[in-house]
Amino acid sequence: MTVAADVTSLRPMDQFELDYAAQRRRAKLGWLIASVLFFALFAFSAWLGDFFKVTQVTLSDGSREWRWIIPAGLPRLGEFIEKTLPALRWDSLGADFAEWFWRWKVWLNLLIETVLIAFMATALGVFGGFVMSFPASRNLAPNKWVLWICRRYLEIARTVPELVWALIFVFCFSVGPMAGVLAIGLHTAGALGKLYSEVNENIDMRPLEGVKAAGGTWFDQIRYGAVPQVMPNIISYTLLRFEINVRASSIIGYVGAGGLGQEFREALSLQEYTDLSALFLIIFVTVMVIDYGSEKLRHRVIGLEKGPAT
Repeated sequence: MTVAADVTSLRPMDQFELDYAAQRRRAKLGWLIASVLFFALFAFSAWLGDFFKVTQVTLSDGSREWRWIIPAGLPRLGEFIEKTLPALRWDSLGADFAEWFWRWKVWLNLLIETVLIAFMATALGVFGGFVMSFPASRNLAPNKWVLWICRRYLEIARTVPELVWALIFVFCFSVGPMAGVLAIGLHTAGALGKLYSEVNENIDMRPLEGVKAAGGTWFDQIRYGAVPQVMPNIISYTLLRFEINVRASSIIGYVGAGGLGQEFREALSLQEYTDLSALFLIIFVTVMVIDYGSEKLRHRVIGLEKGPAT
């Protein structure tokens, strides 16, 4: 009886090991299939985009063979980077920097304009995305028609690129920062509305049910039940989007929507490659400073300004 009982007690463990081994085999098979599919799609995309080309090469002995080569323009990337780097010498470093940033006054004014465009566009986008995110959430929408309309609006707003919106608003409002603010703001509303709605769908619904049981309206449920839960994530996404909009506002000026983009266009058209590197450095430092300030602000809001607890 004792031996039989021991054998019986071991059977569940044996079955567990068999099930675990079978699950491991299925997981390995799934990874193998996914890897083969990924590399097949990568090869097809490379062939479709002419990333790799098959060419016939004549060897020194007169024979010919087929070879795969990368696109002919890819090696020129190093040549382009070399052209954008200025000549800096230690004995004349100050004069070289002055020559590199020879339009710094103009660039500084355009940088301020770029940051202001990003700020105004972020403010408009946050307002639009925040308001639209609640009726665009499956767990908070008053009805399915409001949900459908709000989601389609957000999809249209974020699907159209900022450059396309900028072209439309430049046609409507002429050249200037106004077109850039509207273009980036509309796209920001669509992008943030999507992110905000996903945050809303992960909240705890019990506070909203409590507000409803106390006689609160739908707006009261959102104000007192949903907003306090999602506010930390809202702030994080907003600060991240402001950083993204600074980069976007430096590009849309290429089509006449204000900011540093017009300097990029002039530098490229006149082949002033060192100006491109100077503009890139200005934008890089600006984004780095904004990122640092955003991190400090976010930590202060969520209570981490003193660092993690030990």
